[in-house]
Amino acid sequence: MTETPENRLKRLKIRSWRRGTKEMDLILGTFADAMLTKLDPETLDRFESLLAENDQDLYPWFSGQEDAPVEHAEMLEQIRVAEKFR
Repeated sequence: MTETPENRLKRLKIRSWRRGTKEMDLILGTFADAMLTKLDPETLDRFESLLAENDQDLYPWFSGQEDAPVEHAEMLEQIRVAEKFR
């Protein structure tokens, strides 16, 4: 059975808000609420891949304390830019 686009967006929003750390809940959940419906399928794939990472890794990458892996750098930057315009 194939997942519908609507169900995928709902699933990604839930995963964004239920991370395990409040900081990442707020960063990813807020981004998901504001932006997921505007993202193309390829960008949604990158976002979903980012969600598979541990919060202990994500927060240092997002905050710039550590360099993000190449495969996540673009998505993290997109989230940072979106944060500035809220």
